[in-house]
Amino acid sequence: MSKKVLIIEDHGEIRTNLVEILEMARYTVYQAENGKLGVELAISHVPDIILCDIMMPELDGYGVLYMLNRHEQTAGIPFIFLTAKAEHTDLRKGMELGADDYLVKPFDDMELLNAIDIRLRKKAANDLSHRSKAEAFKVLVEKTDGLAEFNKIIEEKKSRDFKKNQVIYYEQDHGKGLYLITRGRVKTIKLAKDGRELMTGIYGQGDYLGINSVLSDSCYADTATALEDSSVCLIPLDQMETILNLYPEVARKFIHLLSRDNRAKEEQLLELAYHSVRKKMAGTLLRLYEQAKVNDNLINITREDLAAMACIATETVSRTLSDFKDELLIARNGTKITLLNHDGLAKMKN
Repeated sequence: MSKKVLIIEDHGEIRTNLVEILEMARYTVYQAENGKLGVELAISHVPDIILCDIMMPELDGYGVLYMLNRHEQTAGIPFIFLTAKAEHTDLRKGMELGADDYLVKPFDDMELLNAIDIRLRKKAANDLSHRSKAEAFKVLVEKTDGLAEFNKIIEEKKSRDFKKNQVIYYEQDHGKGLYLITRGRVKTIKLAKDGRELMTGIYGQGDYLGINSVLSDSCYADTATALEDSSVCLIPLDQMETILNLYPEVARKFIHLLSRDNRAKEEQLLELAYHSVRKKMAGTLLRLYEQAKVNDNLINITREDLAAMACIATETVSRTLSDFKDELLIARNGTKITLLNHDGLAKMKN
């Protein structure tokens, strides 16, 4: 069965030329002359890959990608931007939204076909990897029917890839379901009115995001962003509600996870309110070590993220880490921090 390609391009001559090339290469091709129609075709036909111009009427390419990311059936489709310019800000904006590649006009036939082939092969490899590693993602392993049914749902779901710094969901977005991290690390943040970030947690493989939203049928309470290239599996809200209603033992598991997460956040708030800068930094480093499931006492985090988690200025982070290094509490190499003295950090005076 031939792969399906959706072309979203407002320039008629360019669109016709792309269709001819791809049909000759034995792809099934759908075409749209504007972004709004492109979104409708993507949802109705669910193509294997999408080629999309940036500057278009009705809805531009960024808007198309944003809309498709909000629909479960289209969120994981490889997406290639077609653009007449390649400025750094444009590339960065597209990549942060989740674009997989850029083709700068004019491009030749082989550039086009190679870009499509590479993205389709990568998607196929990721899908195969997810299926082969499904056992590793059974994080609720107990011999009960409810948990077995929940594991079955996880196995059947495909993971979606997120690039570093790409947003998974925003604070106040309507809860679409429960997210399971299957690869990489994700941070959650809340924004103050003045724009400053407060990091509320770092999560790794096997952790869940959005439990509060699922259990309370409310919006997400914070913004989740990939700290590194990551994969996340979404279990839709309707499936979660069915499982929670049918199997109390699954609901108890998530209530326990939520309770533990809330306790950690309460302790963090107490630290921010009453602890000195040194004690806040020590507590933050220890909390990161526990949350990130790291090996060899190594934490990989930027100054900015440390500042957001400890709620102190970036310059103060640098000075405090330098002091800790001089006191042999930590070793530091760029963003990599190795904890040398857990006991000393834990007993840091206020």
